[in-house]
Amino acid sequence: QVQLVESGGGLVQAGGSLRLSCAASGRTFNRNAMGWFRQAPGKEREFVAVISWSGGTTYYADSVKGRFTISRDDPKNTVYLQMNSLKPEDTAVYYCAADRAPYGLGSHRGTDYEYWGQGTQVTVSS
Repeated sequence: QVQLVESGGGLVQAGGSLRLSCAASGRTFNRNAMGWFRQAPGKEREFVAVISWSGGTTYYADSVKGRFTISRDDPKNTVYLQMNSLKPEDTAVYYCAADRAPYGLGSHRGTDYEYWGQGTQVTVSS
């Protein structure tokens, strides 16, 4: 059974940092781009960041550029999202996802992803 399990969420004050982890099991994703998305209450899910299958290319939403960093550790089958300078508007459930196509650069479209985690809550207080 393929699973993506996020961890590392929590409550933090504005300006603080968190590091989210996404651990995969059931298969390896070292040939797949991996992405992070988030969904705030009452809002649609939105793209946050993606890292290519090789790790050599990353893309970020404008709202997090310069504050968030996505990385991957393929031997550990894990993807990370380092979040710095957090703002209250970053409050959301964060999801990791695996791109369905191998050897891709990644996508901002949720429909391009095949596997999703259950999400981890991030709450930023002002």
